[in-house]
Amino acid sequence: MLSRKNTSLFFLFILTGILFSCIPFQQKLNKDHLNIGLTLIPPSPVSNKITLDIRAGLKNYSNTQIKNADVTFYLDKKSTKNILNQEQVSIAPDSAVLVKFSWETAGNEGKHRIILEVITDNQHFESEKEIIILHSETRSTDRIDGAWFGFYHWSEDEGKYWNSEIKKMTDTQWDEMMSAQSKIGMNIIVIQEIFRNPTAYAHKHTMEQDGYKGIPYYPSTLYPGKVDLASEDPLEAILAAADKNNMHVFVGIGLYAWFDFSAESLRWHKKVADEVWQKYGHHPSFYGWYISEVQDGGLGTTEDRENIVSFFREFKQHVYKYGPDKPIMLATNSHNLRGAEPTYRELLKHLDILCPFAFHRMPEHDLTGEQAAEKLQLLADEAEAHLWLDMEVFEFAEKNALVPRPIDGVLSDLHRFKNFEKILCYQFPGLMNSPEMSIKPGGERTVKLYLDYKKYYDSLQKE
Repeated sequence: MLSRKNTSLFFLFILTGILFSCIPFQQKLNKDHLNIGLTLIPPSPVSNKITLDIRAGLKNYSNTQIKNADVTFYLDKKSTKNILNQEQVSIAPDSAVLVKFSWETAGNEGKHRIILEVITDNQHFESEKEIIILHSETRSTDRIDGAWFGFYHWSEDEGKYWNSEIKKMTDTQWDEMMSAQSKIGMNIIVIQEIFRNPTAYAHKHTMEQDGYKGIPYYPSTLYPGKVDLASEDPLEAILAAADKNNMHVFVGIGLYAWFDFSAESLRWHKKVADEVWQKYGHHPSFYGWYISEVQDGGLGTTEDRENIVSFFREFKQHVYKYGPDKPIMLATNSHNLRGAEPTYRELLKHLDILCPFAFHRMPEHDLTGEQAAEKLQLLADEAEAHLWLDMEVFEFAEKNALVPRPIDGVLSDLHRFKNFEKILCYQFPGLMNSPEMSIKPGGERTVKLYLDYKKYYDSLQKE
């Protein structure tokens, strides 16, 4: 029971809370509220042969204009001689501004900090990112920098050896897998998709009339149901583990339908992106957006080419409003590039990162893998976009089942394609597992690939 003295204090506390809660809501809104984000593309580590894309995203949540925001980037410490870039911007109510610049890494080998400082009339913000610049003869870091993650593989045939085990993974076991990936230097994660709808293909569905039938992997309020997994919210589990391990996550918005970049697909992507940002945008590891629909390197029919350019133009404008510094990535294959150059020139204006795959298995009479990589690099450089590699760490077994690729093939690709500033692999779950993990989707041969690559990675750390 409360004493008389404590009772008086208790009621005083309650009264104070009531008085503060009665402050007009409009008054709260009138106070500047600025959110800042700092993004490095690519994230650390990088080679000394690339141009680093340094971005600050500023979002004004208030209903008043921020007239003067001083934005300053420093290298290692805040001093006049360490200023890399400085700008003054104004930010309209409930709007966002991107401040970005390019910085050559050559001559800056070693460990550094990029420091962002934003000063307004009544607010002061700081943020920083570590960047390790490796000495290299090429743009490549000579290592696998990250990996795709799938909560459940879209193809039962391809995922034959691991889908049944993936379904059983708890939040703790997703955390284990993330830690295993981090221990071998893979600090980038690309979520394959957050909705399961594997049988729908562009031009071969009627979802515009009949409604979207996909099932979410996370607790969505947009569509009913949830894929039957042990984890209640695997997306939250991945992002939380990534926060802890200082990793960078591309959230895969999809799948609407394979190869579908129609107007209806765009509307669906915007709606899902809004929900995802509201639920998960607070995570420091939320690095950017991945569009799951993929596309052939030739970019399809004339209609398909027009659609994909329009899609990314509109989608980029849409997500810009809440995270202008967050990059957008698309994975295409590397085939049939001849004749598609004009479309890439338009597409890459609205796409931050292109991450193509299958350079080691080019079709007959097509370009060589090296020629395709060179062509895409020239197109990316022209658009000031980024070109990363989606490297396959699998082989096809019986009935297209995916099994771990021998380490010789993995290292061959790493050393063969040197122009890519980042190399990601498809995929980690089901193809690579640490021996320390409590569940190993895909079995013991996945442990062998993990240990074989770890041996190679450890050898790089000794150089």
